[in-house]
Amino acid sequence: MDRWSARWKIPMRHRLGSAILAPASPAPRTTMHRSQSLLRGSCKTSKMAIRFVLLVNKQGQTRLAQYYEQLTIDERRALEGEIVRKCLARTENQCSFVEHRNYKVVYRRYASLFFLIGVDSEENELAILEFIHCVVETMDRYFGNVCELDIMYHLEKAHFILEEMVMNGCIVETNKSNILGPIQLMDKSF
Repeated sequence: MDRWSARWKIPMRHRLGSAILAPASPAPRTTMHRSQSLLRGSCKTSKMAIRFVLLVNKQGQTRLAQYYEQLTIDERRALEGEIVRKCLARTENQCSFVEHRNYKVVYRRYASLFFLIGVDSEENELAILEFIHCVVETMDRYFGNVCELDIMYHLEKAHFILEEMVMNGCIVETNKSNILGPIQLMDKSF
């Protein structure tokens, strides 16, 4: 057995005389951050995973609201009030997941802002917590240590960032450079 046949363990009957057989090149490996592997493909084709995203301050005032399902203004106002009261009343020792109506609400507090995301009941809570952290890191990179005033004075930029990350209730992008690229191009044009 010659050295090439031995290396790739090619049986004698499959050797092509004196031809050297090269191994098949392995599929290219892409390196993904662990949050990307958790979050990508988290949406089924028939259902939305994320129903709404809310940014709320400690006093319960909504600073940003993005809905991915059809609700009237009154329904939104009632839903926000109930969820915000329920989440703000919880202590730091309690978990960051709350069942409310047919939603599972995952929330996390960063400084004076609460990030609340309402998802379907079968969605992975830890993946959504990772997504919240990704949203905060992306906003931090754009605004430089994001705070409530950044959201208030640059609401359209915060919506743009969120729209680059979530489309129709599905997480479509978690790479910060890919998210901020179009927004930074838009800033350069003004």
